[in-house]
Amino acid sequence: MEGTKPVNKKLAAALSGGAVLVLALSGCSSSSGADDKKNDALDTWAKQVCDGVQPQAKKIEAANAAIQKETSDNSSPADVQKTDAQAFQDMSDAYKAIGAAVSRAGAPDVDNGQKKQQDAVKELNDLGASYAALKQQVDKLTTKDQAKFADGLKDIATQLDKLSKSGSDALKNLEEGDVGQAMAKQPSCKSASATASAPASASPANG
Repeated sequence: MEGTKPVNKKLAAALSGGAVLVLALSGCSSSSGADDKKNDALDTWAKQVCDGVQPQAKKIEAANAAIQKETSDNSSPADVQKTDAQAFQDMSDAYKAIGAAVSRAGAPDVDNGQKKQQDAVKELNDLGASYAALKQQVDKLTTKDQAKFADGLKDIATQLDKLSKSGSDALKNLEEGDVGQAMAKQPSCKSASATASAPASASPANG
């Protein structure tokens, strides 16, 4: 009776791509250019974005951890369905909220700042919509037939894998150079990236 477990492991592996996307927005990539001039406007912008990202990074990490936990437990299809659906909903909400935070902050004061900001907001909203669609797909799976359920999960894992690879190019473009340096200075971005990169360890002692 462990038909769903290997598939849910795939889901968990594909989901780790979500953490990478948060990292892309938390100013922790090494940005080129060692120009250390103080840019108050950019720092203010970075603080606003980072403060918006931090709680959502925690939400994405918690969703990740919930699915990871399902892979370590001998969970029934119904439990897996419930957990995965909630995780996808949480991730959808989180990406939309990050998009809203970037949108509220306005365009950063850099070359092509407005285009970079708009592209990133669109990318985040698209991600939110994709996770919402996956949530609906999980909701429709039949839990009565374990083999069919595992097949359905496999399909979702494939889509999730594509989603995690479809990239965060717009986010990376947004946070390169001076923007990345300004974000890297923000305590909330540092803690967001620590949250996103922390491995989700489910303790077997208290499942």
